[in-house]
Amino acid sequence: MTRIRYGGRKTRVGVVVRDKMAKTVVVAVEAFKRHRLYKKIMRRVKRYKAHDEENACQVGDKVLIVETRPLSRDKRWRVAEILATAALPEEERAVIEQEVAEELRELEEVMVAEAPPPEEEAPPAVEEVVAEEEVPAAAEEIEEAPPAGEAEQPPPEEEALPAVEEVVAEEEVTAAAEEIEEAPPAGEAEQPPPEEQQSQAGEGEQPPEEETQES
Repeated sequence: MTRIRYGGRKTRVGVVVRDKMAKTVVVAVEAFKRHRLYKKIMRRVKRYKAHDEENACQVGDKVLIVETRPLSRDKRWRVAEILATAALPEEERAVIEQEVAEELRELEEVMVAEAPPPEEEAPPAVEEVVAEEEVPAAAEEIEEAPPAGEAEQPPPEEEALPAVEEVVAEEEVTAAAEEIEEAPPAGEAEQPPPEEQQSQAGEGEQPPEEETQES
């Protein structure tokens, strides 16, 4: 631990690690102390809040702080001198900014490469396609259907062509009618033609010559 006497007061040399507060900075002071039992040198870091009236300190500056009267609940030190600044030359700052920009660009490229591909739209299921095709077909059928009051009539072509059964029935009726017309009346007996009648009469009558001989 570095101790410098400054006007009879305690002093410390450390590095500013925070400068976000108004007129206050946090200074980290390193101290090396030997352990009493194991005799090993240990590094200790202690932080002090120091008063910075002009807000001139920045993070990374090496400063000298001096003990003073209590300025707040936990602030008992003030910045006496800035020993080294952390400001970089403009050339070094430009180089650092360029390196940071390149790193950011590489990071973005890696993130884009590792990003999952956009989800492709899955093709519609077969059932959905069939349902979509049935909807316009059903709409066309509804438009073509006649009103409820009107009876469904077949087209003229179907009316012109009778059914096969009706044609067969009509042919059977005409054939039966022809048979009825050709049949004789029920009261009249069936008479053979005149030639058959003469032959039958000749067979029944015997010639008179044969009868005389027998007698």
